[in-house]
Amino acid sequence: MGYEVSKSDDEWREQLSPAEYQVLRKAGTERAFTGEYTDTETTGVYRCKACQAELFRSDTKFHSGCGWPSFYQPESEAIEYIEDTSHGMKRTEVRCANCGSHLGHVFPDGYGTPTGDRYCINSIALTLEPRSS
Repeated sequence: MGYEVSKSDDEWREQLSPAEYQVLRKAGTERAFTGEYTDTETTGVYRCKACQAELFRSDTKFHSGCGWPSFYQPESEAIEYIEDTSHGMKRTEVRCANCGSHLGHVFPDGYGTPTGDRYCINSIALTLEPRSS
């Protein structure tokens, strides 16, 4: 797929830390309950760490208890959906639609949310832009 932001593997390695590269470009996962934004309640916009595309707003973030930041709705057209059958499971991977970076997965178990979805996103894949008061 052609992305608005497209870089070579070497360019991504130069831009991202080794841990960021492993998650964003190689579809890795950070350990549960270790991410910077897991329990954050700061108001603002969550952007893709790789390309700064707007992905989620803080008013769609909720505490799911899963160990990663959870959101019930992305920004319009911000996410690309990929069927993921790795690890003997059938899941839906979510990637940044702007650069193709792996963000996490979406699950239909966001009980009590307006959409019923839980976007389980790696903190390391995000940058929070706080809203100024």
